[in-house]
Amino acid sequence: MRNLSDTGHQYEILNDGQTRGSILPYHRKPAPIMRASAKTIDVANLKAVDRQNLLIEGDEVKSKFTIGFEVEKTRLHRNSVREYELFCGFERDGSCGYEAVTHVLPLLGASTWRTKVYDMMHKATKIIDDRYSPSDSKCGGHVTIAVDGLNGAQLNDKLRKNVGIIMALFRRRFQNSYCNHNLTMLNYDFERRENFVGGYHHKYQMALIKDFGVEFRVVSRFTSVKQMMRRYELFYELVDFSVNNPNGTFNALLKRLKPIIMSMYDYDEQKVAKIFELAKHFRRMVLTGKIDKQVAPYFMSRSGQTQSRFSNFFTRNSHAVVEQLAHDFQNGDHESYRNLVSLT
Repeated sequence: MRNLSDTGHQYEILNDGQTRGSILPYHRKPAPIMRASAKTIDVANLKAVDRQNLLIEGDEVKSKFTIGFEVEKTRLHRNSVREYELFCGFERDGSCGYEAVTHVLPLLGASTWRTKVYDMMHKATKIIDDRYSPSDSKCGGHVTIAVDGLNGAQLNDKLRKNVGIIMALFRRRFQNSYCNHNLTMLNYDFERRENFVGGYHHKYQMALIKDFGVEFRVVSRFTSVKQMMRRYELFYELVDFSVNNPNGTFNALLKRLKPIIMSMYDYDEQKVAKIFELAKHFRRMVLTGKIDKQVAPYFMSRSGQTQSRFSNFFTRNSHAVVEQLAHDFQNGDHESYRNLVSLT
């Protein structure tokens, strides 16, 4: 990263007397702070279209969009547990082992300010990168987003019709009971709970509505800084499009996202085309409450059986597809199932 120490806002270690550099018990980490303010010089090179997502007063600038990450790991690199500019703290995690949670970060377009956010990520490489701090499939990478002027339910409603792309990218997480309830993203304060694809749970939602924002629990573990950067960009485009283009088409969103997702998949056009195809089917599921045959296999368990919480939402053709897959699986043909749900 280039030297950013000579201009604008600086992110520094807090040294505020809290135990931000120690591993604490579950739910005992220090509180995150808001790191969503900077100087106008930090956004001097921000595109004009992205400036609508800022609040500017004199020389001070604030991001209307914010984001936070949870980085779950089975083991943390020796001698790397200390205070970082990026993280509010560390704690033990019941499902994976350990968890590092970021402060509340600005979510914005390409600019000097965003580069400073990426610089914080790079400084935490030995926590984020699996080469140093490993993770496994039990670990997650929850992402929480918020928008100034919107509560969680309002933001959820704006995002709902566009989350098919998130579901396609993290489709394998639907086998995880900690994040596969309410896949239709209905507001559980007002909707009939029998309409929730995957059933109702007060916490283990795909996208959990909070008072201030939405926590995407479906996001898979973080394995590298590059991956965190691409996900940051993905969520910026998703939030910007959903909030500022409420009548925009899903195809228009996918067009905006294509360069980011191409980078995620090493510029493999075939894989990206498959992701986009699945995204459209997942979107239809969110809006109709029906699981079609293209996405039904992702709601089978690892033992090849249909998860009962989803079966009532299958279309007729979906039942036929998963029954055949289950039959093949029980008869030793695991490869047909793996080939269908994998893009690698």
